[in-house]
Amino acid sequence: MLLLGIDLGTSSIKVSVIDATTNKKLISCQFPETEAEIISLHAGWAEQDPEIWWENTQLAIKKANASGLYNPFDIKAIGIAYQMHGLVVVDKKQDALRNAIIWCDSRAVAIGQQAFSALEDKGFLGSHLNSPGNFTASKLAWVKQHEPEVYEKIHKFMLPGDYISMRLTGEINTNVSSISEGILWDFDKQHISDTLLNYYNIDRALVPDVQPVFSDYGSLRSTIATELGLSEQAIVCYKAGDQPNNALSLNVFDPGEVAATAGTSGVIYAVTDQRVHDPQSRVNTFAHVNYASDVERLGVLLCINGTGIQNSWISQITGNKNDYESMNAQASTIPIGADGISMLPFGNGAERMLKNKTVGAHIQNLDFLRHGAAHLWRASQEGIAFAFRYGLDVLRANGIAPQIIKAGHANMFLSPVFQEAFAGVTATPVELYENDGSVGAALGAGLGIGVFADRTEAFKGLRKYKTIMPQHTLQYEEAYENWKKLLEEKL
Repeated sequence: MLLLGIDLGTSSIKVSVIDATTNKKLISCQFPETEAEIISLHAGWAEQDPEIWWENTQLAIKKANASGLYNPFDIKAIGIAYQMHGLVVVDKKQDALRNAIIWCDSRAVAIGQQAFSALEDKGFLGSHLNSPGNFTASKLAWVKQHEPEVYEKIHKFMLPGDYISMRLTGEINTNVSSISEGILWDFDKQHISDTLLNYYNIDRALVPDVQPVFSDYGSLRSTIATELGLSEQAIVCYKAGDQPNNALSLNVFDPGEVAATAGTSGVIYAVTDQRVHDPQSRVNTFAHVNYASDVERLGVLLCINGTGIQNSWISQITGNKNDYESMNAQASTIPIGADGISMLPFGNGAERMLKNKTVGAHIQNLDFLRHGAAHLWRASQEGIAFAFRYGLDVLRANGIAPQIIKAGHANMFLSPVFQEAFAGVTATPVELYENDGSVGAALGAGLGIGVFADRTEAFKGLRKYKTIMPQHTLQYEEAYENWKKLLEEKL
């Protein structure tokens, strides 16, 4: 049996095909090869066309199938990972009514803050574990308030992964982990949040059917199966946001285990069996992929909007053209602290860990006689690592104290400079694994269809690449304190 994993990212769609017998990856493909567009019509807005997601998903699958490395008819289970917190709205014909409002869009911040002010004294934080913020429910409330002609036509709203699942199967559904991202799961009552729906005056009929994370979400529609060269018996049986899915791909399921990513955005994701909720909602708690009402497994998520996107921006603006190998090599020649330069990586919208403030990116202490591009490259990577440390201190204040952080050997974690800075400033060992979101989605599909006896069998192919132990912690601490002073000035 073969398993197909689809990873709906902000930059592209990536797919992987796994042989469930050997856990061997047969192929991975992505489309497009260049970064997909983010539409920003106004400051703080971020949208993408869901139809483009679907077109790119089909092209990525066809690209994989065209390799000739496997028989596409042998794919029996499909898993979907996706960019979290987005909003897609469709009519009764299942046509998208507007662009998707994606994760880093900040337009609904004020709506969410107003809702929290009204509901905070009624125990909302204790039952929902988060402020409504600018998450999916608040984005839908924004559409209701500002685009009533669109709202009136809505048949269902969805998270991005639910939309791709719908296009594959024709079925509209979601799960507890996904719907909790929208702050629409009441953990006390163990069902959809009537509290927030009623406050926003949103019709509960717009909510998709809620299923377990690992379940049958539907078989491929015959027309889609024919178009993609797949079997009509193939089923979608796993869906999860990219960060819960990243944790799954690293075999992070149990309390005390922690995963991290540093792609376009940066995340630390800690699994707990306690209902952690930060009083200021700077970190967020969602149902993990193995959440159950009787055995709660929750993911506490720290998100930094601007990590890899800053590294890419500074590379482009200095004429490096994303030659990251050269960039990392030259940055490594610059001492810790980048000869006094501090850089804040907060130029990608409102930051939840900064109480939903839009601080912006900043560079301080440039000296035209002393500093060159390599200093900026080092300061950029250190600034990202220092933002992780700042967020980790918030997690620690909420009882999350990781002994080891697991991450994929990808994106920012490919850089030795960033690896050392991250481990050094957090004073926490980092284990790097050869993992991939689309591979994780495929393995999730295997768990969903029951082809694996247990998690041990599912993740027998997971390989550790290296362990980074904290070094130069005193030097990184000094550089971090200088960086923190700059942040506090901007706050």
